[in-house]
Amino acid sequence: MKKFIVIILSGVLFASCGSAPVAENPVDVLYEQLKSVGNNGVLYGHQDDLAYGVNWAYEEGRSDTKEAAGDYPALFGWELGGIELGHSVNLDSVPFNKMRQFVLSGYEMGAVITFSWHPYSAVDTSKSSWETDQRVVEHIIPGGTHHEAFKKQLDAVAAFFSSLKTQDGQNVPFIFRPWHEMDGGWFWWGSTLCSPEEFKTLFRFTVEYLKDEKGLDFLTAYSPDNRFSTEEEYLTWYPGDDIVDIIGMDNYGDFRVGAENVEAATKKLEIVVNYANKVDKVAAFTESGLDKVTDDQWFTRKLGPAFLQSKIAAHIAYVMLWRNADTTHFFSTYSGHSSENDFKEFVSQEKIWLLEDWNEFKKKRAWQ
Repeated sequence: MKKFIVIILSGVLFASCGSAPVAENPVDVLYEQLKSVGNNGVLYGHQDDLAYGVNWAYEEGRSDTKEAAGDYPALFGWELGGIELGHSVNLDSVPFNKMRQFVLSGYEMGAVITFSWHPYSAVDTSKSSWETDQRVVEHIIPGGTHHEAFKKQLDAVAAFFSSLKTQDGQNVPFIFRPWHEMDGGWFWWGSTLCSPEEFKTLFRFTVEYLKDEKGLDFLTAYSPDNRFSTEEEYLTWYPGDDIVDIIGMDNYGDFRVGAENVEAATKKLEIVVNYANKVDKVAAFTESGLDKVTDDQWFTRKLGPAFLQSKIAAHIAYVMLWRNADTTHFFSTYSGHSSENDFKEFVSQEKIWLLEDWNEFKKKRAWQ
């Protein structure tokens, strides 16, 4: 258990005339929690952590993070790709029925839930997100030839989101992070296959349709890749302050062994944090990792320093690493791996919070 020095932001979380929280909606509460954590700690998150890990799958209570460090992540990431086609499993073979259970379990434990979505093309449903031989975005935005087909895909996403309810009927609050890494060229919504204006239209329609037409409530994350060096470049694809809650960045490239540039990663995170502060949003390091963790001291010498050694970058609310599929494809450590001790040292730092740390922090605040 870490000792907490809690920075209170008066007037943000409480009404001036009493002690009751201003935010009662679970999504609003989550937003205020994430805004506050950035002044105190950084949540550690991991994709698919409860579903499977290296050499195991669908074993209740298991977690590569917990088995390596003694506690679960404070944030769980999940992937929706495939649900738009009515598939029973996502593109990483996680059954959606099991995913729903994992989401509920994670939320009931106190963790933050976030979703990514790598959909098949509504123009040609045989083509995955990574097939970039066809322009798609211009055809699925309003006025496009396949706009109605795209709306049906969103209907499937909405149906799954609507099913995320606790036993007492409360909606599970979550972060939705669609259309990420748009500044790269590896997705059909990437920079080589649509204009910034077309992308912004796609992003805005996605969020507005799910919220206004389907009645959903969630936090929205914007997360380009690391291909920017100024705020202006970062905002090239930005759809607007009115629909974005989480100001994020994905970054693998600055952490690859042999091509590391931790200083560059820090400067980019500072751009993210500074903009988030400017527009009163949450800053986050939305996706990263080192495939096969080929550097045994990567966590303490590369990942951690990228944000912990900067007074600005240290104000991100969370960092999430990608999934541990098997021994040939994993982005965080696991029990018995040569980086395990380094990971333990990384998460033992006062500023890095796992689930117990996160829950302890919330107990010291207004949230129940």
